[in-house]
Amino acid sequence: MSGKLTLVSTGAGGDRYLTNEAINAIKEADLIVAYTKYAKDLPELVKDKEVFTTPMTKEIERVQHAIDEAKKGRTVALLSNGDANVYAMGSLVVELLDTLDLWDEIEYSALPGISSVLALGAEVGAPLSQDFCLISLSDRLTDAGLIQKRIALALEGDFIISIYNPKSRSRLEPYAGMLEQLSKGFEKRIVVIAKDLGREDQIVKITTAKELIDAGVESEEVNMSTTILIGNSTTKLTRDGRVLTPRGYLNKYDLSGAQKGEWKKIN
Repeated sequence: MSGKLTLVSTGAGGDRYLTNEAINAIKEADLIVAYTKYAKDLPELVKDKEVFTTPMTKEIERVQHAIDEAKKGRTVALLSNGDANVYAMGSLVVELLDTLDLWDEIEYSALPGISSVLALGAEVGAPLSQDFCLISLSDRLTDAGLIQKRIALALEGDFIISIYNPKSRSRLEPYAGMLEQLSKGFEKRIVVIAKDLGREDQIVKITTAKELIDAGVESEEVNMSTTILIGNSTTKLTRDGRVLTPRGYLNKYDLSGAQKGEWKKIN
């Protein structure tokens, strides 16, 4: 009998952003496979389960174990933080299943989750109302030069930018490059720094690109558990200090909902 492998997105952090689908998949599984930190985030859900964990950089070992156990007919939940298809385990799982040609042997499914940029947006107001992009600064699997090119083009294109995996103790150059890009005329951009989103000790700080630049690469506010949001040229603060990127409704309509005169002429 074929086993079942479910890739479970656990949300931005802790158990705050778990979906009902994710909770049910964890409860139904007879084996939980996870990065050590992610399993520790969900003690009540996994306490009575068989749990297999590995540290960071052991992703292939983790996925291979999940696949091997599913091939034995087991029901396996492979946990992945945020959304599993956003800089996470999704691509590796699908790639290994395809490389090993196991589609007929394992019932595979993936459950979506609340990625940290979405959780952060809800925390601070409405910053994601126009086009935005996600860029990871981790150069472990992506060329560092390509990362800097993407940052430069995203700033030029006036995207709202969410930065994932900004820096670690041994990986400072991509972050330093990002700060250099921001110093080329983007110092006034509103920036949000969020650390440990969804966990009890989460920190969310609204600042500016200039303050981020001035803090430098050694800033203790930024690490691998940090998500950074860089506003576009229209992003601003509301009267009570929330972050807003206007969608453009009040440019086109008055407060009654009627189109403004200039828009009527255009249409």
